[in-house]
Amino acid sequence: MGVGTIGKRRAVFLDRDGVLNLSVVREGKPYPPANLSELKVAPGVEQGCKALREAGYVLIGITNQPDVPRGITEKKVVEEINQYLLALLSMDSIRVCYHDNADACECRKPKPGLILQAAQEEEIDLEASFMVGDRWKDVEAGRRAGCRTILIDNHYSEPNKSKPTYIVTSFQEAVTAILSGKENKG
Repeated sequence: MGVGTIGKRRAVFLDRDGVLNLSVVREGKPYPPANLSELKVAPGVEQGCKALREAGYVLIGITNQPDVPRGITEKKVVEEINQYLLALLSMDSIRVCYHDNADACECRKPKPGLILQAAQEEEIDLEASFMVGDRWKDVEAGRRAGCRTILIDNHYSEPNKSKPTYIVTSFQEAVTAILSGKENKG
């Protein structure tokens, strides 16, 4: 289902909550930080993003934010967190799906819409790119787009419904897998 080569640039697509920043975990389920003061950048992310950028990867955040249409979080809070992460991590962009499940949009992971749109606009070679996430929906979106995929296993209580290229336990391990170029499934 992936689209393969659209351009010449390589990218690492990064889920936000649970990858770039720590999720707030309640009863085994991850939730985004409620505001900027609750945001905690995940260990190794600053150094890892720098190493990926130095290796020539475009860094693009891909995040579902259904708490906005659910009335739990304000859009300005999501944007404030995104702007902070963009500046701190020198990322190229963070793309957001503000829809809920019932909207049946093409941009909500596990659908690959945000990745495909970014690939088209940024001339990304999806076969030479990676999607890094902490949930099966992230992995599935990357797989459908034609990327190699990395699951950071944060030991949530939900089942994994997609098969990643790699399974790791930290952002640092994800960066090592990307930079090594080896197919080393976890």
